[in-house]
Amino acid sequence: MCGIVGYIGKSQAAPILLDGLSKLEYRGYDSAGIAVYDGEHIRVQKSVGRLKALSELTHDGATMPGTAGIGHTRWATHGAPSNENAHPHFNRDETIAVVHNGIIENYLKMKKYLAGKEYHFASDTDTEVVAHLLDYYYKGDPIEAITKVMHRVEGSYALGIMFREHPGIVYAVRKDSPLIVGHGKDGNLIASDVPAVLKYTRNVYFIQNEEIAVLSEDSISFYNVDGEEIQKESSAIDWDINAAEKAGYEHFMLKEMYEQPKTVRDTLNPRIRDGAVVIEELGMTDEEISRIEKIHIVACGSAYHTGVTAKYVFEGMARIPVEADLASEFRYRNPILRENDLVIIISQSGETADSLAALREAKRKGVQTLGIVNVVGSSIAREADKVMYTWAGPEIAVATTKAYSAQLVAEYLLAVKFAQVRGEITEAEAASYLKDLQKLPEQIEMLLSNKERIQHFANRYISARDVFFVGRGIDYAISMEGSLKLKEISYIHSEAYAAGELKHGTISLIEEGTLVAAVLTQEELYKKTISNIVELTSRGAFVLAVTNTGNTQIEKAADYVIYIPQTNRWFTNSLAIIPLQLFSYYVSVGRGCDVDKPRNLAKSVTVE
Repeated sequence: MCGIVGYIGKSQAAPILLDGLSKLEYRGYDSAGIAVYDGEHIRVQKSVGRLKALSELTHDGATMPGTAGIGHTRWATHGAPSNENAHPHFNRDETIAVVHNGIIENYLKMKKYLAGKEYHFASDTDTEVVAHLLDYYYKGDPIEAITKVMHRVEGSYALGIMFREHPGIVYAVRKDSPLIVGHGKDGNLIASDVPAVLKYTRNVYFIQNEEIAVLSEDSISFYNVDGEEIQKESSAIDWDINAAEKAGYEHFMLKEMYEQPKTVRDTLNPRIRDGAVVIEELGMTDEEISRIEKIHIVACGSAYHTGVTAKYVFEGMARIPVEADLASEFRYRNPILRENDLVIIISQSGETADSLAALREAKRKGVQTLGIVNVVGSSIAREADKVMYTWAGPEIAVATTKAYSAQLVAEYLLAVKFAQVRGEITEAEAASYLKDLQKLPEQIEMLLSNKERIQHFANRYISARDVFFVGRGIDYAISMEGSLKLKEISYIHSEAYAAGELKHGTISLIEEGTLVAAVLTQEELYKKTISNIVELTSRGAFVLAVTNTGNTQIEKAADYVIYIPQTNRWFTNSLAIIPLQLFSYYVSVGRGCDVDKPRNLAKSVTVE
């Protein structure tokens, strides 16, 4: 959540800060602000609402001259959206400016302490405590002041800091909130995420926990929490800069849906060699795979939904017991973890706060961990014992589509590999699975090409009040994601239910005209789910069915049918989710919603 950008170099800082913040809008925010050193003072400008208001206020940065600055987009946690609560925040003499992502958990204690030292607070935020603590400890050495603050505050933070007495330097600090440093030709940058710096550099440093970065116009140095200088290696980012732009599409979400075939190919093809699954970065031996007695899949939101699908795939194909857990629940229920268990953490950003905490809980208990992430160098990628990348490229829209699809196929590949290593499938069966996987991109393209039919249907339900999604087994997992897509971008109430549970209370909500999306891709469950559909239609529901080509018997029970191409039963989620994504998108567009930036939501949830 929130976005941080900082710059120091030869160019004017304000336009670069505004441009960088615009690349981080997907993270979610309700106010924005920038601070620039103008040669004499640190000048701050803030505004509530979209970044466009700040750009207009500063004439695209022209009214704030200076070559060093920090910027921020805020998502309110402490204090309502307002100019007073927007970042950057000052110390009392306005000689130190701070932007912050994260939560200072002991801020009330620190605020009381500082109030006793005659510090006064202009905002309701936890961040202002940091600015005043820096002032309290500053005796001429910024590093010394920063390290003392790090020892005092508790919680998560990524900080961008400027001191008026050190005008040629921008400071950055990180603990449990994402922050990178970019090294460019005409200056250096800090940012919450890679898209903010791609226009200016491809060389980045990933700051680790409790590290400090010191940026000048032509140098970057790093220090630990004790103020000792440390050495770091930079990484080259090979993302296409155009991947972070709309490229003519009306919304990032639509663009990213159409990127799914490429994303699936990029995640699959390099890992299928000579009829076998090869995941070079995984680093797991056949012996390690054979020893696994149980898998715990831990994630949040859509990533969790891929984990629910993977539970069925791993158990059915590799015959390994699997639990799928919400990360926010896993870490607090004192899970029973055994020596030969494997904990798989799934996160697009690799910075999701609850997932990262769950990873650390698993490592604390001595269990092997595997991270499935999209962002190279992210916290989960660094801290997990093993890692597998999804290679989806930057995903900007808050509602995930291509990262979800990439996570699914990554889990399919792992399941095939684990099943083959453990002797649960033959070489011929593995080859058949891989052949079906390699067909998925073309089949997804075919489904996307059918968008007009889905758009026409979606237009009928723009005014829907409630929508229900039902399915059994893997189809239930698909329903969970379909429901989430609709509610998060259209604000229509929707729920997903295991179809067999309808009669246990939920069916009382069905009334004349209620839309129910039923997913039927598991052939052995057709008859059971069709019986549930008949129960629904007899009570007035209008049923949209998503099913496999050839399942024509559904036409007698459902009111509207969308067919998906034939594939292996374990992989149907990758196809059935496409029409549900398109349906949600077109309903949202028809309702005039901000598809890419849904209200109250953020792309990267870095606070609990």
